[in-house]
Amino acid sequence: MLIGVPKEIKNNENRVGLTPGGVQMLVNRGHKVMVETKAGQGIGATDDQYIKAGAKMIDSAKEVWDKAEMIIKVKEPIQPEYALMKPGLILYTYLHLAAEPELTKQLVERKVSAVAYETIQLDDGTLPLLTPMSEVAGRMATQVGAHYLQKNEGGKGILLSGVPGVRRGKVTIIGGGVSGTSAAVIAIGMGAQVTILDVNMHRLGYLDDIFKNSINTLYSNPVNIEKAVKEADLVIGTVLIAGAKAPKLVTREMVRQMEPNSVIVDVSIDQGGCIETIKPTSHSDPIFREENVIHYGVTNMPGAVAQTSTYALTNRTLKYAMLLADHGIKSFGMDKALYKGVNVYNGKVAYKQVADDLGVPYEGVKV
Repeated sequence: MLIGVPKEIKNNENRVGLTPGGVQMLVNRGHKVMVETKAGQGIGATDDQYIKAGAKMIDSAKEVWDKAEMIIKVKEPIQPEYALMKPGLILYTYLHLAAEPELTKQLVERKVSAVAYETIQLDDGTLPLLTPMSEVAGRMATQVGAHYLQKNEGGKGILLSGVPGVRRGKVTIIGGGVSGTSAAVIAIGMGAQVTILDVNMHRLGYLDDIFKNSINTLYSNPVNIEKAVKEADLVIGTVLIAGAKAPKLVTREMVRQMEPNSVIVDVSIDQGGCIETIKPTSHSDPIFREENVIHYGVTNMPGAVAQTSTYALTNRTLKYAMLLADHGIKSFGMDKALYKGVNVYNGKVAYKQVADDLGVPYEGVKV
């Protein structure tokens, strides 16, 4: 198969779809890989390293898209890339289509076979390709929140660790999954008072076991969320329903009750966000104020730590990239986890939750 790796063009997106090591593994299996010139610059991977791995370097993004049978990316295509998509193309990347109606329309109309990293799901319910970026984004969320709590950044002037004789900062984490747990690891390490809310009692028990007395766990209901949000210096939203829009669990009224200059970081912004007042932002313009609270809604947080993120991501994506390259669309019927990753196929939305959220027809994959 002829595989294309274009340079990411989303604002400050420095990750790349394949590392040189990933290219070499595909080439060793007999596939051809085209990489756009300087695509790996953001992770410190040179064109020479890609050439040594067996890739052909291409100066034009259009040529990469035109020639490739499969495109491997990190982030969803944005408007300038829509016209580059063609019928029969396999697109393998993060998509988050429940929050992207126009992209979904383009994929359907152009009959692209779109495989979403975030909905590839194992039998035990885990999302192996979402996990590494959830870990990165969760860890970053606390780090970013601590930064914007500084007075010089417009925050309350709170140090999460406190000092002897002065209270520690309070961090409320909505959602106890991979991102929430990762956010808690950093918040605890910083010395903050941490509260995690989730509806899964088994998960709350697990978090109690691993963190012992370092955190408070609360069942996630409107009363508990309101109280925990109101008392927090930093609120981190990490709620995820695979392939679906995130539910708005933190209302505007709850945000209004927070102290002025508190901070909100919504990791689930890719799926629309779980906080009513959040909206998508970018690394070049990351924050805004709403109800006198600082909001951070960057949709590609891990892009800021591109080297860590890309290597962590390729470690997980390569398994399915090889399956797709070896067998094309036939691979959809060969692996149950990969089957769940197919979001658009044959001009139809093939992931039910996306179809339901967008109000469009659903048709399962028939290979």
